[in-house]
Amino acid sequence: MSTTVLAPARLHRGILLAVALTALNLRTAVTGFSVLTGDAADDLHFGPVVAGAIGTIVTACFAVAAFAAPPLARRLGLERTAALAVTATTAGILLRAVAWSPTVMIVATVIAFAGVGASNVILIPIVKQHFPQRLHAVSTMYMVLLQIGQLAAPLLALPLASAYGWRTAAGSWAVVTAAAAVLWFVTMPRSGGRAPAAPVAAVSVSWRTPSVLGLIGLMAMTTLHVYTLVTWFPAMLEDAGLSTTASALLLSWFAGLGLIAAFVVPPLTTRLRNPYPIVAVCVGLMGIGYAGMFVAPAAGALVWATAFGLGVSTFPLCLTLIGARAADSQSASKLSGLVQGVGYGIGCVGPLALGVIHQASGGWNLTYGLLAATLLITLRAGWAACRPVPASAG
Repeated sequence: MSTTVLAPARLHRGILLAVALTALNLRTAVTGFSVLTGDAADDLHFGPVVAGAIGTIVTACFAVAAFAAPPLARRLGLERTAALAVTATTAGILLRAVAWSPTVMIVATVIAFAGVGASNVILIPIVKQHFPQRLHAVSTMYMVLLQIGQLAAPLLALPLASAYGWRTAAGSWAVVTAAAAVLWFVTMPRSGGRAPAAPVAAVSVSWRTPSVLGLIGLMAMTTLHVYTLVTWFPAMLEDAGLSTTASALLLSWFAGLGLIAAFVVPPLTTRLRNPYPIVAVCVGLMGIGYAGMFVAPAAGALVWATAFGLGVSTFPLCLTLIGARAADSQSASKLSGLVQGVGYGIGCVGPLALGVIHQASGGWNLTYGLLAATLLITLRAGWAACRPVPASAG
């Protein structure tokens, strides 16, 4: 009798730890590599367009995987899909670390971030399914761990690269993703055996509703800004005269400020009837950051990095709204896939397009102006997304 009581508890803890390790690595392969791009480019002989393409591939993979993950989860189950996704991430990280050409680097990036993209979508319904009574606490936990990984990766990458080379630094996070994959495979047979829990049924979520369109637009603009900055912010700062180390530290500061958002935004979103003021504040901060980078990029670098780091708090806002407005894990999976799929698909043009514009113009001022202009779309999309109207219908 005690076995039947303890087994579900052990399963619960195993899934919670798997969620934690997966969340920790949702962004490490992005921010941990952006500070190594220069070394990798020198070694493999590629320039800014390829570097921008890698940034675009990341978000494009997120988009494709977001659409693929819900039907895959319906067929295989949530936990099995998570296991395959994290395994793909591990394989991609390792292949990127041993890449012998730009082509192999791009292939490795596709594999790694197809896995990360599927994990992005699958974690939301897994948390809603397995922890319905602790939805906000567990959601906050995985958002915090995502930010910790995003913060730690560039801080650890530079000393590792200095001591052992960029390849070791790029591949080091595969240790943690491999541990997460093992946990998913260990918990999969038991959770997969519980018929109501593992499969994800097909549900209807209409993208035509203003609320869903708003969520898509808000996710798209947030993605555009986040991944443009993650890809190019160190280069922007170095071109302004800062050292590689200082640029990496400011990227980590930018990423680390997401910890504040991870703790503050989800509970604030659920308490406010209409959380649109969060969007307005974020847009104001992003505008300050781009204006500052245009006027005094080096002198005020810490201030602008702070404005950007707090300004992209619309990301946890989007994730919280998806989880809160979906009726159950099935609709959460569908809504998450739709919003992230279209949102990342639109946002993925940023890193490559702005890399091309930078190379053609010879500077960053035009990119700052274009990014600032898209904040108007963020304001409009945020208004629709935050209205207190259900986002999904089953």
